[in-house]
Amino acid sequence: MPADVSVVIITRNAATTLRHTLDAIQDYDDVVVYDNGSTDSTGAIVKEYANTTLHQGEFLGFGPTKKHAVSLAKHDWVLSLDADEAPTPELNEAIQAWLAHAAPQQAGSVLRENWMMGQPVHHSGWGNDWLVRVFNRTECNFNDAVVHESIKTLPNTEIYKLKGKIRHLAITDLGQFLEKINRYSSLRADSKKLKQYSFFTILLKSIFAFIRTYFLKLGFLDGWRGLTISVANANGVFWKYVKNHTN
Repeated sequence: MPADVSVVIITRNAATTLRHTLDAIQDYDDVVVYDNGSTDSTGAIVKEYANTTLHQGEFLGFGPTKKHAVSLAKHDWVLSLDADEAPTPELNEAIQAWLAHAAPQQAGSVLRENWMMGQPVHHSGWGNDWLVRVFNRTECNFNDAVVHESIKTLPNTEIYKLKGKIRHLAITDLGQFLEKINRYSSLRADSKKLKQYSFFTILLKSIFAFIRTYFLKLGFLDGWRGLTISVANANGVFWKYVKNHTN
């Protein structure tokens, strides 16, 4: 693996999936883990890996926190991962080959394969999930979105699609849906960027969120997983607007 790539991960109570991630990136010489308040064994797991350094600090919102974590990296080229994601060997090889000739103005896009309860989900808005995850921090970095953050590229940034995948263990326990809905809806409501709606409009938006996921995004083809995702999306819309309405 090229010596000029840092892997950057933020964590919070990630013990369930973190080894899955760190095992897949042992060939990288600099893995930065920025932990914000874990109360499980996340920190102890990080210390088991010789190529990994643990940093601790507060959570600033997903975009700002990831941007800060990127600043702690040793190298300008960065592979960004979540604590429940792991690159395939094919992707690691593709990154190595591409960075042998890549320019800082380029960025690498990766197909993320989203798994729920032991199987990949191909519809429900979870399929064909291409994300910019390899970038040079002198040219690109995370935006300031509190949730649903992304890499902010420049008009002249050339996006290169890399072979291989990131396997994302999105949901390993159905209780995670409830935790994510509660946390993400609170973050969105607290950001003060949401428009306030009447409760009737909130209800309509929630119903449409279900229809969009289950029917328009073909969630019904994913069986009970698609139904669960559709209900969770509807709940997420409902709670973020209700919390914003009552703040």
